[in-house]
Amino acid sequence: MKIYTRTGDKGTTTLVGGKQVPKTHIRIEAYGTVDELIAHSGMIKDMWNNPEMNTILNEIQDRLMTCAAILASDCEDCQVKIPEIREQDISTLENEIDRMEAVLPPLRSFVLPGGHVLSSQCHIARTVCRRAERQIIRLSAELFVPDTVIRYINRLSDYYFVLSRKVLHDFNKEDTPWNPKL
Repeated sequence: MKIYTRTGDKGTTTLVGGKQVPKTHIRIEAYGTVDELIAHSGMIKDMWNNPEMNTILNEIQDRLMTCAAILASDCEDCQVKIPEIREQDISTLENEIDRMEAVLPPLRSFVLPGGHVLSSQCHIARTVCRRAERQIIRLSAELFVPDTVIRYINRLSDYYFVLSRKVLHDFNKEDTPWNPKL
């Protein structure tokens, strides 16, 4: 398999199923943003180098690849088997959020990203995840997207927020509360 095909030189790409679409198509924007999130997740793994968390982040990257594959598919009877996001995938994120929150102080205000470079990277992943969610919802208004994909991405942004706080906790740093000037 060659890395370059030259088929995209005119601004189009091929979806799973064979349909050609412009690279600006909302489907491409959605799975491209998920791809960006996969890269940010890799950065978090590399920066933290925490075996327990890296196992979870590897699973998240795998699930994000599944989301991207689903979003890149435009066929009713694809010749290629497309993986699925399952309820268990969402439950896994919820369980991880609950596990992390159990050791964190209660959240009493909005917080500002920062305090440690790894925590900030988690916030970047969270905001990219929210953008992916908006694009996937926009896509779902026009084309079918399994609701499990939307729910997984929504829960994942919550996961990255809590992970940012867990990082601060693990590195003996504190959240920076937002104190609005009223």
